[in-house]
Amino acid sequence: MTLPRLLTAQFSKDGATGSGKLRIVPAVILAAALTVPMTGAKSGSSPYGLHDKAAYLSQVMINFLRPGLVTKIESGTLAADGTITVVYTVKDPVGLPLDIPGVYTPGPLTVSYIIGVIPANSDQYSSYITTTATGAAGTFGRAAADTGGVLTQLESGRYQYVFRAKAPTGFDANATHTIGVYSSRNMTAFGIPNNFSSDVFSFVPNGSKVTKVRDVIRTASCNGCHDQLSSHGGRRRGVEICIICHQPQTTASSTGVTVDMKVFIHKIHMGKELPSVKAGGKYAIGNADWSTVGFPADVRRCETCHDQKSGATQAANYLTKPTRVACGSCHDDVDFASGKNHVGGPQVSDNLCATCHLPEGEIDFDASIKGSHMVPQDSAMLTGLNIAIKKVDNGSAGLKPTVTFTLLDKANKPLALSALGSLSFVMAGPTADYGYTSFGSDVTTPGYVSESALAAANIAKCGADGTCTYAFVHAIPANAKGSFSIGVEGRRTEILLPGTTKQQSVQYGAKNQVVSFSVDGTPLVPRRVVVATTKCEECHVKFTTLHGGLRNQTEYCVLCHNPSNTDGARRPGAVVAADKALPNQSINFNLMVHRIHTGEELAAMGRNYTVVGFGGSHNDFGEVRYPAMSPTGAPGDKRNCAMCHVGGSEGILPIGKNAVVDPQGPVSPIGAITSACTGCHAAIPSAAHALSQTDPKLGESCTVCHKATAEFGVAKVHAQY
Repeated sequence: MTLPRLLTAQFSKDGATGSGKLRIVPAVILAAALTVPMTGAKSGSSPYGLHDKAAYLSQVMINFLRPGLVTKIESGTLAADGTITVVYTVKDPVGLPLDIPGVYTPGPLTVSYIIGVIPANSDQYSSYITTTATGAAGTFGRAAADTGGVLTQLESGRYQYVFRAKAPTGFDANATHTIGVYSSRNMTAFGIPNNFSSDVFSFVPNGSKVTKVRDVIRTASCNGCHDQLSSHGGRRRGVEICIICHQPQTTASSTGVTVDMKVFIHKIHMGKELPSVKAGGKYAIGNADWSTVGFPADVRRCETCHDQKSGATQAANYLTKPTRVACGSCHDDVDFASGKNHVGGPQVSDNLCATCHLPEGEIDFDASIKGSHMVPQDSAMLTGLNIAIKKVDNGSAGLKPTVTFTLLDKANKPLALSALGSLSFVMAGPTADYGYTSFGSDVTTPGYVSESALAAANIAKCGADGTCTYAFVHAIPANAKGSFSIGVEGRRTEILLPGTTKQQSVQYGAKNQVVSFSVDGTPLVPRRVVVATTKCEECHVKFTTLHGGLRNQTEYCVLCHNPSNTDGARRPGAVVAADKALPNQSINFNLMVHRIHTGEELAAMGRNYTVVGFGGSHNDFGEVRYPAMSPTGAPGDKRNCAMCHVGGSEGILPIGKNAVVDPQGPVSPIGAITSACTGCHAAIPSAAHALSQTDPKLGESCTVCHKATAEFGVAKVHAQY
């Protein structure tokens, strides 16, 4: 339907009487009226980023539709008779007003209103508006949104809403009250996703300054993993609005469990680590079973969420105000009433919790909050391990490189080789793409060679100052071209608190370092940077346990996790008999990481990703639930590739890179672009599509349709909002 033929309605309303009249005008006139400069841009002159579908509309359609929604509360009041009033605006991303009925501007809005109060004897919200729901577990109460109030348009894009519900007689006019407004804009008629927005406003009814708040965790901390924290269809976005309803008043009627924020968030994130789940139970809210959730960081790293640098006023609450409910949500095998599984015995209140559980004690692993949640590899009592490559000599084709490196503790004191349990150097190349270089007939590792620097026959040599050298046994191939890389890994074991009841052996690794060098005199070309460890650490925080703590930096991972590598060296010794009968599994980095993060979606695509690891271990990643949320609040949305990728690398297709050996895949070897994309798009039809677009002689034709400027460019097809 073209614009000249499209009609639209305009409603002219008398602000005083509420009366109005309806007239029909051609939409082309309205569209012309909406043709305005788009300022306040994210990039260029547009406010829409790469992940907004609106960014790929024509400017004419953007001017007409004005996609996006920003809800902002201007004021909230609570009159002496209990009348609750909120004034707010709804605008597009550049500040132009929107019309709630969708008469003046495209896309009608649905707006809801909630209110919470922090009573004088509490530190979290209670709602004036409640309802009950009956389900399988019974009838339970819950905080609710207001309905049936009076909405008045004050001016274009500015509204006043008077709640139907009133505060109870005798309400505390000195208490902090918070109004939440959450809204959605229906854009489905125009072929783009609905827009969502929410806002909160805190005030004290008597007009005094707000001093009491509930500000424990900020949304930005959640977004490190969740991308955009949202729920209930996407309309409620951010911790600030969640906590108004997710408090002790609210219980799930289907399961009878509380959805108090401090309880259900801890339980969801603990997931399969909950003592109750390990004992054979499950943790579910409604139809959502969270018993398989694996927190991407060590669950003892409380500050992954309780970020002490977030700016939250009460960020330190978890340290200074321990409670039975909060602590018992993770430690759900503790019965504080009877004292079962609690060293301190029965606890009838929270009054004495902080007496034993100080924020931080004198030593790690004590009963303090930090001590009892200490990840051993983070202990300050460890003397540390730092290995730094200083230079590579004999780095030309045909020669055996010699690496000069330092071996120091965290105080920069020299360490003896005998202090280490493992020290190895890995060589791979060329940096244009690892995976297919042979370092000799005796080397069984595909595309790289790894040598122990502690081997008696070829041990590293160290000076008193901690400066060491290691001479490779294997040479750089005589026909090598371009640039090669050498990386280092090492670990040690220390006994902490020896002779005490807290004695423990801690194994930890040094931070990997990779250096590159030219083997033929041509300019040095480091390997392309696709992802970064810092991106991984947004969710995983630290890789302290991968491969026994040896490997922890992405630039090091790709030396071994290359296009020709599989789990073939481990599969014959698989502890699960069925694994032995299956073909080898590719562990190429781009396929592996995409496939792991696709996790629980693989089964629906008829696929599985199981790697046989060291000791023949069975590592099935089919339960992985990727935490990033879709615009409607569902986990598992991988479309924001920039959560892992850096420098826009997600849109730079790996043209001409090495083919990937994928014995369990439908095609092997498989083109580099196809391998990366079918890591997530793992269904067989996707592989068939890619295969049909790949010529045996000329290679993949993916760029025709999927390059950045093409109709189905990577960023465009992954746009979410």
